[in-house]
Amino acid sequence: MGEQSTTTFPQEILDQWAGLGLDLPALFSAGHLGERMSVRVVEAAPERIVGTMPVEGNTQPYGLLHGGASAVLAETLGSVGAMLHGGPTKIAVGVDLNCTHHRGARSGLVTGVATPVHRGRSTATYDIVITDEQDKRVCTARLTCMLRETDSDAYRS
Repeated sequence: MGEQSTTTFPQEILDQWAGLGLDLPALFSAGHLGERMSVRVVEAAPERIVGTMPVEGNTQPYGLLHGGASAVLAETLGSVGAMLHGGPTKIAVGVDLNCTHHRGARSGLVTGVATPVHRGRSTATYDIVITDEQDKRVCTARLTCMLRETDSDAYRS
C-alpha cells in the first residue's frame, strides 16, 4: 500500500493517532482491493476525504467505468472519514451504501470527495461525489457506517 504514502492528514489527526505505531496511510486506505484498483486517498480528515481512481483497469465490458468500481471508491472514502471521526477507540463498519450513476467515463482519472452528513457516537454518514477530469458528476453515493467500540489493538494485524 505504498501508493497511499502521499495522503495528507491534518495535524490534529496525526496527534490523535500518534504513539500507536501505525502506518496511517495504509490503515486509512482501501486495502488490498483498493491497491488492485489503484485507489489513492490523497486527503483525509473527518470533514473531507479526497481520493482518486483511474478508469483504465476498472471498466465493464462496454469500456465504461464499472459501477462497482465507483462503489469501491465511495465506500473507501466514506469509511476513512467515519474511521477518522470515530478515532482510535472505534472501528467503522459499513452498513448501507447506495450509488446513483449519472454518466459514463471511458478514460482518465475519477476523483471522489466525501463530506459528512451525520457524525454521531454510533453512526456516521457521508455523501460522496465522484467526478471525471472535466468535473462532470459520474456518481453520487451515500455511505452509513456503524461505529463500534474497540481498543487500539484492533488496528494491529
